[in-house]
Amino acid sequence: MSTPPATLSFGVLLRVFLRSLFLQASWNPKGMQNLGLAYAVYPALAALYPPGPAREEAVRRHLVFFNTHPYVAAAIVGGVINHEQRIARGEETPDKVVAFKAALMGPLAALGDGFFWLSLKPATGAVSAALVPLLGVWAVPLFLVLYNLVHLLLRVRLYWLGLTLGDLLVEAVARANLPVRGARLRAVAAASAGGVAAWLAVSFGANAGGLYAPVLAAGCLALGVASYVLVSRRVPNYVVLYVAAGLACVAGAFL
Repeated sequence: MSTPPATLSFGVLLRVFLRSLFLQASWNPKGMQNLGLAYAVYPALAALYPPGPAREEAVRRHLVFFNTHPYVAAAIVGGVINHEQRIARGEETPDKVVAFKAALMGPLAALGDGFFWLSLKPATGAVSAALVPLLGVWAVPLFLVLYNLVHLLLRVRLYWLGLTLGDLLVEAVARANLPVRGARLRAVAAASAGGVAAWLAVSFGANAGGLYAPVLAAGCLALGVASYVLVSRRVPNYVVLYVAAGLACVAGAFL
């Protein structure tokens, strides 16, 4: 029987991270993301356990139900590798890694949804849209670069934290204060959207003869400021966007 390595090689750890990018490639109604997780961690399991019952058991414990935010899942993947190394060395029992996943996948899913879906994506999208007058169609690749650069760097960071800290990962994520950072990003999104609205108002007003441009610009500026204030007071950003869209439709019907 081979002895498990004290530490996994960089190549194995890199393969695990790259495979974790495909976490959502095999959704299923019973286990949700479990197949993607098992696929991601398999190179590490193959390095830690020899072919046979030990490896099969290791794979099976990662085929149970698993569902979380796909980006912050990198932290759990790293933590799983941390636990599996200790299990392979006989330092802890397999139930520890199962409990680790079960305890973190729900809270991290909520954290990831709030930061990435409701904050980072609207902020980078709104900033890119605000730069359309300067960049034209290049604002589209700018959005893709901004969003993916941030989210990929955070994935790498979370994976490393999980890998090196294990259960202490929770404290590190808490210190990152993502909810506060998300609130700031939502404020940026609201302000940028207000700027875009003002630019559109001036442009369309000028095309219509210029009579409505000052009124529309002032109204959109006020809407942008109001959006910033509402988001700062924790009004959901989707509520602000729906209200702004409704007011724009009403204004368009009369102007």
